[in-house]
Amino acid sequence: MLFFSSRSSKTFKPKKNIPEGSHQYELLKHAEATLGSGNLRQAVMLPEGEDLNEWIAVNTVDFFNQINMLYGTITEFCTEASCPVMSAGPRYEYHWADGTNIKKPIKCSAPKYIDYLMTWVQDQLDDETLFPSKIGVPFPKNFMSVAKTILKRLFRVYAHIYHQHFDSVMQLQEEAHLNTSFKHFIFFVQEFNLIDRRELAPLQELIEKLGSKDR
Repeated sequence: MLFFSSRSSKTFKPKKNIPEGSHQYELLKHAEATLGSGNLRQAVMLPEGEDLNEWIAVNTVDFFNQINMLYGTITEFCTEASCPVMSAGPRYEYHWADGTNIKKPIKCSAPKYIDYLMTWVQDQLDDETLFPSKIGVPFPKNFMSVAKTILKRLFRVYAHIYHQHFDSVMQLQEEAHLNTSFKHFIFFVQEFNLIDRRELAPLQELIEKLGSKDR
């Protein structure tokens, strides 16, 4: 939903496409049109008569694509040497576990962690039983909890970029893209209460600043 310079057309993982002509594609188009109005609080609201799960699914795919692109622009600065641990400032460190392949949380570098994270998200988005793309196929009962976990983990990539790589983002003149994308993400998760406030702590000041500007 954001327009990036040609430099940032390199994504970290392959882009996840929503099939054209599908209802979800129409929803994505609706979201893009409302985003264009500039009122993000309004843009994230559930459109009248639409299914909440489907709205969350479409937006989750879109946030994955946005973060994929944003992280893709700074991968050369996020290395084993520069980021030996996955952190968001000195007070927050993340250890990876996905509950299936890696059950016990492991400490790893930021690029490794983000690779695990984005691969895991991609696997969830590609799973038709979790994210059905066909009309009439119901969402599973655990959809909301899976979506919450995805969004909670995607937040950590924003947090790492802001805390560890904001200088690089500014050098690349991508800060407006990053801020708009993050503001959209935060307004969305706040609208539907999708991420626990404690999880948002690493960027709490920024979140409050973005929210107060919009009042």
